[in-house]
Amino acid sequence: MRPLLIFAALFGVAAADAPAGYVAMPDKAGADMSKAVYTASGSNWEVKTGPAHILYAAKDTASGVFAANATIEQLEKPTHPEAYGIFIGGKSLADTTQETYTYFVVRGAGEYLVKVRNGMKTTTITDWKASPDLPKEDASGKVTFKMTVHVAPNAIHFMVGGKLIAEVPKAMNPTDGIAGLRINHNLHLMVTPLTVTK
Repeated sequence: MRPLLIFAALFGVAAADAPAGYVAMPDKAGADMSKAVYTASGSNWEVKTGPAHILYAAKDTASGVFAANATIEQLEKPTHPEAYGIFIGGKSLADTTQETYTYFVVRGAGEYLVKVRNGMKTTTITDWKASPDLPKEDASGKVTFKMTVHVAPNAIHFMVGGKLIAEVPKAMNPTDGIAGLRINHNLHLMVTPLTVTK
């Protein structure tokens, strides 16, 4: 991967690869991350993709009981359903054949998915499912998800807009490690930088 470009927040220009201090790692090794464009919009990022990828910073490492939070706004409807959300428990993220993490993603139809990635293999924890507590995209394709993944002593809570969407046992699902964003291809989003709270 090319060296990280200077974050657009300083200069008002588009930044490929990732904002400064962050790493954008594609699902497939060698994917052209210059096609994933991050542009500063105040304290947020406008994102156009580009390969499916995760975005993370080492500073967002957490363990034990914590919450990872981000707000993601879909700015226009993709040509086919695509997902975006939060991952936790990230380890070995620089190697697509070794990386592990748990991820919670949504899409504009008001559906969610929970999976675990282990190298090139993914395991479905909760398959695509609609929830009455998830917002849906409007006629223009816009929808906003205020997402939280909360790790409790014995469970992982997946929340949107302060409402519990799903809960799974903590055991056997990666939780300790780096948290970040997961964004698929063919998307136009506005995202807040992820925050981790104890």
